Amino acid sequence: MSYSVGQVAGFAGVTVRTLHHYDAIGLLVPSERSHAGHRRYNDADLDRLQQILFYRELGFPLEEVAALLDDPDADPRAHLRRQHELLTARIEKLQKMAEAVEHAMEAHKMGINLTPEEKFEVFGDHDPEQYADEVRERWGDTEQYRQSQRRTASYTKEDWKRITQELDAIHGRMADLLGQGVPAGSEAAMDVAEEHRLFICSSYYDCSHELHACLGQMYVDDPRFTATYENIRTGLAVYMRDAIKANAARHTA
Repeated sequence: MSYSVGQVAGFAGVTVRTLHHYDAIGLLVPSERSHAGHRRYNDADLDRLQQILFYRELGFPLEEVAALLDDPDADPRAHLRRQHELLTARIEKLQKMAEAVEHAMEAHKMGINLTPEEKFEVFGDHDPEQYADEVRERWGDTEQYRQSQRRTASYTKEDWKRITQELDAIHGRMADLLGQGVPAGSEAAMDVAEEHRLFICSSYYDCSHELHACLGQMYVDDPRFTATYENIRTGLAVYMRDAIKANAARHTA
């Protein structure tokens, strides 16, 4: 059975012009001609076209494709092995590209639309996206999470620098009180705790005193948060928790 150039173009998803070009350069010369001189392609021609299109998809120039297919030492199994190797390498590359795109999508969702250099400038060695999947899994169905996503989506590098500096300042004031031996239940410590809650409200989401108290407990229960505060000053995680708890009690009394 043979096929016309139009039929082959339809089978392969290429243009008739492309097939004419392949014929003109000797890459795919149809095995038959009709009585009227029209091109007719048989199954062997279709097999060769499939090979051509495969290599073209991988970016091989036509000259190199012709050399590969016309190699007298190559057999069909050799082509299959080569194609398998090329496909495996292509799949790995595409997987890495997909991961990079997913990473960028997640960063966009978080509003952290910064270059790697800008992220390092703003956050130092802390990766704000490190726990993005966990955060979404734990709180993704909450209004606070959705509000935070909406609010941070428009943040610029300067916004993130300002927010980071504000939070560092709050932590610094709380650490100073701890260092001075001021009780966590004192007015001074509770005032800084309230400042911390209002910072969350203005920067991320509406944070009630009850929710703030839950966050304070998490600072002690989650070793990752505890380590962050302990790096600022030993005992700060518990001190923060206690000051936040006292402040919540003060406002709900």
